[in-house]
Amino acid sequence: MKLYYMPAACSLASHIALHEIGATFEVEKVDTKTQKTASGADFQVINRKGYVPALRLDNDVILTEGPAILQYIADQNPAAGLLPKAGSIERAQVQSHLNYIGSELHKAFGPLFSPDLSAEARAAAVALVGRKMAFIETELADGRAYLMGDTFTVADAYLFVVANWTNFVGIDLAQWPLVKAFVTRVGSREKVIAAMRAEGLIKA
Repeated sequence: MKLYYMPAACSLASHIALHEIGATFEVEKVDTKTQKTASGADFQVINRKGYVPALRLDNDVILTEGPAILQYIADQNPAAGLLPKAGSIERAQVQSHLNYIGSELHKAFGPLFSPDLSAEARAAAVALVGRKMAFIETELADGRAYLMGDTFTVADAYLFVVANWTNFVGIDLAQWPLVKAFVTRVGSREKVIAAMRAEGLIKA
């Protein structure tokens, strides 16, 4: 398998999941502005959507969309415990978390990465992120370590990456102490560190 990624983008969640299941895989960095990969390939040919992640399977099938890729990766090694059994309530709950993170929290951050954002639009975007983060805070309010309790799943990998974007857009994560503690906890995992180190996000 080969993962096409951008450092610290949502593709980092897939990168983490690949490490967590002990997969054998390659990675290739993508510049989504130029639509070129590190090897000089045209990323539009690989993924016409033009964004990461994209996962090339060993049969050359290309998977896109982070939540789908995360679930596919998890299913390659069920023993790693990143995803509950298909058909279970727990599986549906993980999918619910993935959908919320992707369609609500991830989407809310989008405007904050625009260089042309007005002060008024930024304030509105920050407020929206705050409302979405506040919901996550309530989810963690019962003392659970991860979104599904004591078990780390692909939803936690995704939440970790997106919540960490507060560092890049000038939002203080301390406003949500449980989310901040969650990010610290996930960030200390061996496989998370390995993925972040591979993307140059932390020093070797």
